This record gives sequence, C-alpha cells and structure tokens, in this order.
Amino acid sequence: MKRIFYYTIPLKFNNTPLLDFLKAEGYSHQVITHLKRTMNGILLNGIWAHTWDILHTNDYLTIQLVENVSSENIVPADLPLNIIYEDEDLLVINKPAGMPIHPSQGNYDNTLANALAWHYLSLGEPFTYRCINRLDKDTTGLLIVAKHMYSASLLYHMSAERKISRTYLAIAEGEVPEEGTITAPIARAEGSTIERCVDEERGETACTHFKRISYKDGYSLVSLKLETGRTHQIRVHMKYIGHPLPGDFLYHPDYSRIHRQALHSFKLSFQHPITGEPMAFQAPIPDDMKVFL
Repeated sequence: MKRIFYYTIPLKFNNTPLLDFLKAEGYSHQVITHLKRTMNGILLNGIWAHTWDILHTNDYLTIQLVENVSSENIVPADLPLNIIYEDEDLLVINKPAGMPIHPSQGNYDNTLANALAWHYLSLGEPFTYRCINRLDKDTTGLLIVAKHMYSASLLYHMSAERKISRTYLAIAEGEVPEEGTITAPIARAEGSTIERCVDEERGETACTHFKRISYKDGYSLVSLKLETGRTHQIRVHMKYIGHPLPGDFLYHPDYSRIHRQALHSFKLSFQHPITGEPMAFQAPIPDDMKVFL
C-alpha cells in the first residue's frame, strides 16, 4: 500500500519546524516514526527532509506513506464480506451476525479480520487490520476499518472525541418509554471475563440515548445513540432499565423469537478523516429482526 499526500505550507507555519506541521495535521508519533524510516517518506520541495527542517510559506511538502507488511497471525479465510464503501483511506462494512471482529481464543479463522485478509490477499495487496468501532460478535451492521496507519490515527482520535455518530436499532422486551437517556456506569462483572454490569462504584461513565419507534405484541423497536462506547453498553443499559434485548445469551437468553441479541448498527456518520467530506451510511435491518417484527 502506498498513499501520497501533498501540502502547500500556509503562512502560519512560516519559520516553524516540519514536525510541528505534521503534528498539526494529525500525524501520530507512530506514523511520523514510520515516515522517517521510509526512503523519501518526507519530501520538502522535492528533497528528502528531516522533521527538524524549517518550513517557509508556499513550500510544498510530499508525504509518502508506504506499508508493505500485512497483519501477522491473521489467517486469510473466505468468509462473507459486505463492503458498503471503500476509498484509499477507509472501508465501511456491514457485518453479519455470528462474526467476531478480530481473532481471539476460540475464534481463530472466523472473524472480520480473516475475511479482510482473504479479500486483500486475493487482490495481491498487503493489508494491516485496523478496526475503528467495535461490534459484538452477534451484533450486525456498520463499522469502519482504516486502510493505513494515518487514517487509523485520525479516526481513533475522532472516535475518542465522539466525532463519529452511531445509531443502533434494537428490539427490546416490553414497552420502552417514549425516549430517555441512561447514564449508569458500567464495569466488568465480578468473576467473569466477558460479562458487564452497572456498578456505581467501579463503573466507567456510560451514556446511551434512546427513543421508542414502535411497540407491538410485548416488544419495542428502539433507536439508540451512544455517547460512550463501553463493552456491551446497549445490552447492559437496556437490561438495567428493565427492557433487555431478546436472544442475548449473556443478559436475556430468551431464544423464542430470535437466536442472537436483536441489535443492529444502523447508521454511521462522520467527516472523512482526510478530505473532511461529510459521510453518512445506513445498513438495512437484517432479516432475523425483520421476521421478529
């Protein structure tokens, strides 16, 4: 993978070190180190430059980001892969149920990472896996994968600053209130490596906004927006207010209508990390949730 970026130095960076400009553009320490070790990774007016070189107004800077190594220990596997959008910097993927996002114990070759490794191997391209927003194994819908270390750095920063808007659809037991906000802190449940719970003393801040879309036959269709991204946040918060998600093996193992938690990452919106262009995506509600409804 080779990605080239071009800049013309503005007046405000006149007589400042090149390093200051790179930091202002969101290049992380890791990316800058990689560029310094790449032949012609940083060119100032066409000449291989150092980060301590001084910039002047209207200088032209060329950044050549080269990544030739694929992720280690990710076995390529021919698995379903629904790419909604792709450009030189990122992917937006609609993940199916039953697919973890990265390998772990018991999930060695059945993950989104394995599917992408296969995809890029078939194209003859190196690929390092960098997933930006996590989804649980049985949660369907949209997520972002960065295609190189610079876009990953920018997207991780955007996520931390809550500049990536995520909207979920869920089916919840009972008649959920018309709308509301849940601010109960979440912690790891005692004695479990995966289960989470609301814990006022040990928990980390978590905030979920919800709005009921419809109610029928004892179940509500709910739209949810996250301000934080705690593990199992929606599942834990909905159980906490007395409206758990059916099919949830951890928090409400009622499989009478659906065999996984009825949760779908429906919308994603954000500014493109490189171009600044507004991006917005939707993924249709999956078949098992349609049947439920």
